[in-house]
Amino acid sequence: MDIQGNKNLELAIFAGGCFWCTEAVFQRLNGVIEVISGYTGGAIKNPAYREICTGRTGHAEAIQIKYDSTKVSFVELLEVFFATHDPTTLNRQGNDVGSQYRSEIFYTSPNQKKEAEEFIALLEREKVFTNPIVTAVSEAKPFYIAEQEHQNYYNDHSNQPYCQFIIDPKIKKLNKHFSNKLNTAT
Repeated sequence: MDIQGNKNLELAIFAGGCFWCTEAVFQRLNGVIEVISGYTGGAIKNPAYREICTGRTGHAEAIQIKYDSTKVSFVELLEVFFATHDPTTLNRQGNDVGSQYRSEIFYTSPNQKKEAEEFIALLEREKVFTNPIVTAVSEAKPFYIAEQEHQNYYNDHSNQPYCQFIIDPKIKKLNKHFSNKLNTAT
């Protein structure tokens, strides 16, 4: 999917648990233009955070990534996605439990669907994870932008305990394993 006539700008939508965590990770990648936290995959329009937290709307906390495909590929985004969350736990990431914390890729093109399915098959074949991958691959659904207080959360609140105990280890893992893919401005 090209964005506003720019054939190099594409969208990826990932749900990998708490959107504060995934947003912080993908903001640091070279080629990522923008990361927006929001909700997708549910049954009601314009859900609010308090509704998402109940798990009854069917939405996942997700991020929408606008990226320059000449600088970072969708497959490279998948590499980071699978390395920075647990794709083997159904509706759970650490202490966050519920369908809103599920692992899901919402593809925006047939090529993204193909690449996501092939990547998951490769991970399974190579037995990268001890348990089976439960990450769903689904067609993109309407994406609702989360409330302003959820945007840029880690960057604005990195001293909070949640950020230090849950997000910091993901950032350290990103820095260790993907240093060649990081934006030098971050």
